[in-house]
Amino acid sequence: MALTHSTQPIYTVSRLNKEIRHVLEQGFSSLVLTGEISNFIAPASGHWYFTLKDDRAQVKAAMWRGNNRGQTFRPTNGAQVTVRARVSLYEPRGDYQLIVEHMAPAGEGLLKQEFDALKMRLAAEGLFSSAHKKPLPTTINRVGVITSATGAAIRDILTVLKRRAPQLEVVIYPAMVQGADAHSQLIEKINIANQRHEVDVLILGRGGGSLEDLWCFNNEQLARAIFASELPIVSAVGHEVDTTISDYVADIRAATPSAAAELVSPNTQELHNKVSQLVKHLHHAFKHTLSVKRSTATQFEHRLQLCHPRNQLNQQTQKLDELTLALHSAINGKIQHYERVLANLTPRLMQRSPEKQLARSEHQLVQLHGRLTQAMQQQLSISRNTLSLQASRLDSVSPLSVLARGYSITKNEHGHVVKSVADIKSGELLITELVDGQLKSNVI
Repeated sequence: MALTHSTQPIYTVSRLNKEIRHVLEQGFSSLVLTGEISNFIAPASGHWYFTLKDDRAQVKAAMWRGNNRGQTFRPTNGAQVTVRARVSLYEPRGDYQLIVEHMAPAGEGLLKQEFDALKMRLAAEGLFSSAHKKPLPTTINRVGVITSATGAAIRDILTVLKRRAPQLEVVIYPAMVQGADAHSQLIEKINIANQRHEVDVLILGRGGGSLEDLWCFNNEQLARAIFASELPIVSAVGHEVDTTISDYVADIRAATPSAAAELVSPNTQELHNKVSQLVKHLHHAFKHTLSVKRSTATQFEHRLQLCHPRNQLNQQTQKLDELTLALHSAINGKIQHYERVLANLTPRLMQRSPEKQLARSEHQLVQLHGRLTQAMQQQLSISRNTLSLQASRLDSVSPLSVLARGYSITKNEHGHVVKSVADIKSGELLITELVDGQLKSNVI
């Protein structure tokens, strides 16, 4: 059936793919999903290409170098991950794919996403800035502790304080440290301590636990209460590997409750401890600042990707990576082919060795030299005989030979041979050539 003319526009394939990519990127600007990684490739460009799948479907994905540079782990095939991504289209093949902006091992889930978002927002407001952090008092007489009255954290704190500085007074502000209402009690105890002014420093903390167990310390209202506190606050939440928003906003972060007790208690090694803590704090602040800068750069990069030709460049880079891998494969194939050809030609080359050819040529040269010498001698002999014969013939027709037999040649004074008496005049000088000289005469 022939196509009839209409006002409907005629698309090229490239135009169709380009418009579909814009529709996908605008309709799925950001989403979170989990799956298993397979076909993971990390070429020299620094980008990551892989497939994200579950038990019933799969989708191709790419994570550009600017996004994967800040990753704390390197994905492997078979790993379960949670990613934040946007949907796009790889125009040259018409394949839709995910452009991954963040990746985390599966299990951290939405809590990790909320944690990162809150940390970025509070950092942008300056709540984590070292310029706002209060130093510990030079002299500490009373220590306030906000934690569970029955937990392991208070026992560890009291044990350390008793061992290092038994003269210190401790004021405990009991509060829930886990659960939906825990952050409200923690905020209340911080406000009470600031109102009473009965302590010199506050320790806020609890023992270790999962991300869900420590979630009340990632509350925004609690972070703002810590920031607004007039009393310096030492955050000591969980173990050394645990990090919460309270740790970032507090004036000092201690790795454990016991470490917090050591920080606020004087000791003969107090100077060493302070220096060590300042180094840790500086390292932590540097890492935090670097993390904030990277997060800000990632945001700007994401915004730039939506309105910058870099999207097309990334598409072309992906295509270049594919062509590079194909080229490497083809080159390796060619090298293997020529290695096989060389292996086959080597025995044949050995059979035709130049040494054997040279020996045969030398033998032929000796034979040809002998034949040439013999031929030259024969030709010289023939030439001599021919020369002798020609000399004999030449001698037989020589005028000198004729003169020797009694003949003579008469010429006029001009050197012309006289052939007839009609050629001479009376009184003319004649020259007669004889075998042994000349004779001159005058005509009478």
